[in-house]
Amino acid sequence: MRHLILITTGGTIEKTYDEESGDLVNRVSLVQRLLDELRLEETEVEVVELMHKDSLEMTEEDRGAILSAVVGAVGRDHGERVDGVVILHGTDTLTQTGDLLESMLGELAVPVVLTGAIRPFEMKPSDALQNLTEAVFATQALESGVYVVAHGRALRFAGVLKDQRRQTFVRG
Repeated sequence: MRHLILITTGGTIEKTYDEESGDLVNRVSLVQRLLDELRLEETEVEVVELMHKDSLEMTEEDRGAILSAVVGAVGRDHGERVDGVVILHGTDTLTQTGDLLESMLGELAVPVVLTGAIRPFEMKPSDALQNLTEAVFATQALESGVYVVAHGRALRFAGVLKDQRRQTFVRG
């Protein structure tokens, strides 16, 4: 049985439509709805709802909380094995968080994969389910390290950028 930790921070991937204001907002996690769409054989996913924020609103303290959550997930010493970590994150500042994790985590025993979506899960078409599926699979296929996985590609940090024109991640 594979054991994954999925840390959710909000971002476009989990935005919902607020009928009252007409805005897309991060209020609650949609991660269970996303996971319910997947068939994950012999894989247990433990969800850690860390925050519900658009990544443009993230502070350095928020990034520190993400770092602490990853350290807690991969540094478990109570005998429970963790095979990988997936972080749902807004795409606008995902690379800042990825660079921080790459610089602070040192030698890792498992892959840490950040992913998000350009269009929310609730909108069709959306890249949310594809990116989550790829991120979960990537924890099994990639070497230890920090990556962004989206749109059919896995890029290892550092040196990853978001290409605004193409709306995807590229090597810088």
